[in-house]
Amino acid sequence: MKISFMNKLPFKNFRKSLIVITILVNIISGNLLAQTKNPSPLHFPTPKNIDNMLFYIQRDPNINTAIYAINYQENGKINKSNPIKAYWIRYAEKGEKKDFSYIQRKFAYGIESKASNNEEFELQFVSYKKLPLTLKKIDSDQKYHVFVNLNQKRIQVEKIFVRIEGGSFWLPNVKYAEVTGIDASSNKTITERMLLK
Repeated sequence: MKISFMNKLPFKNFRKSLIVITILVNIISGNLLAQTKNPSPLHFPTPKNIDNMLFYIQRDPNINTAIYAINYQENGKINKSNPIKAYWIRYAEKGEKKDFSYIQRKFAYGIESKASNNEEFELQFVSYKKLPLTLKKIDSDQKYHVFVNLNQKRIQVEKIFVRIEGGSFWLPNVKYAEVTGIDASSNKTITERMLLK
């Protein structure tokens, strides 16, 4: 299975962009299987001191990182119509902060949200709508966190990593995707790997 994670997709060639987007849909659709060794040759930084960060995504072929944070209004309350603010920290470019491009936001890395009650929201990546996420405020720290159900585990998501090995510029070869976070039942850090056939 191949997928593209590009920081910039050209508008002038929309057909290629649609191919990339279609492949991107498969990032989280693989079966959950036992982990195997195949680490990235890159050394990825851990985002630090990021205001209101919920989780982040890192992937080959570079160390640029997608940040997902709570979108608070000026009055300090969550923006219920748009509760997630997402953007790049471009570590490969001296840590510059940069918004997603239109195509990245609308077809790849963006998140759609729907309020389910006063303190809880249903979330979906625009590129794959079959993996529901939940944003909710929890009692223990009175802060918002993102949760996902994977392999019969409920995980408080901290990061997602996508391993790409080889392939072409437009169609790199995705080996796996990993979700790391806190297992809600044990309160221990776990990583669930998804292998893509």
